[in-house]
Amino acid sequence: MMDNVLAAPALAAPLLTKAGILFSVTVEFKQYQCLVPATTLSDLSHSKDPKLDLLDTYRAFQSKIEGVARRLISAGLEGKPLVVGSGYFQ
Repeated sequence: MMDNVLAAPALAAPLLTKAGILFSVTVEFKQYQCLVPATTLSDLSHSKDPKLDLLDTYRAFQSKIEGVARRLISAGLEGKPLVVGSGYFQ
C-alpha cells in the first residue's frame, strides 16, 4: 500500500513579471522560487526565434531553464527568488 508515500507539491504556472519569469522547481521534495530575468530570456530567444515573447521563450527553453535552476539549488546557491541569469547558459 502507498498511503505513506509523500507526493511532491504541484508546481504553479510560470508568472510573467516586470523582471522576467517567476517559476518554481522542486528539489528533494522542497519547492524553490526562481526567476529567469527578461534579459536572459531575450538572449535565449535570439538563439531560437527573435520574435518569441518572454513567456513563449520560457516555454521553448523550460526544461533547460528548470534544469539549470535545479543544479544551482543542488550546488547550494541561494536566493529568494534564485536568479537564473544568462551566465549559466553559456
